[in-house]
Amino acid sequence: MAGFLKILFRNLLNGPSTDPYPMGPTFSPQRIRGRAKVDPNLCMGCGMCRYSCTAGAINIAHLPDGSGYTITIWQNSCCRCASCRHYCPTGAMSVTDDWHSAHPEKDKFNRLEQQTIKYTPCADCGALMRPVPAHLAQRLYAENKEIDTEKIRHICPKCRRIEDAKRTARRLLTPAPEPMKAAELTSPRPQDTR
Repeated sequence: MAGFLKILFRNLLNGPSTDPYPMGPTFSPQRIRGRAKVDPNLCMGCGMCRYSCTAGAINIAHLPDGSGYTITIWQNSCCRCASCRHYCPTGAMSVTDDWHSAHPEKDKFNRLEQQTIKYTPCADCGALMRPVPAHLAQRLYAENKEIDTEKIRHICPKCRRIEDAKRTARRLLTPAPEPMKAAELTSPRPQDTR
């Protein structure tokens, strides 16, 4: 009986040893998969996240006037597999460490992540398009120093193909240096006559 009273007294002094969640804040383990999020500055609207979502929690709807699209992630349907993050070519999809999903039943249709993304006009032809993210344009055109990545990311794919064709034509039409003649290669160097 004395051992039991000793343990009881120690537990009363130390306080509760359980986590206060969901009544209070709690820690999040590293690399835990929580809510899916989309960065509207990086999203190109390619639909790869929607295609790879195993739970069907992602929807992309184009605006009726054709000026952009809305991407919606239903958090209650999301199974936290992170395939959207894995397959996103621009890195727009991410999975946060916010795994707290306790909510009343009446709020189940309000638990969503939604972003409306507008198209911008092409700098050359004016067609509506989505600019290539800056980090992606720098990676794509890193080897070619004559390309202005800031300009190229604000033109549509059609105008980009035209710019690429112009660069290729300039490169092909510039005359190559004349090769040395065989006589110049085999003739001896003039000797110094001093």
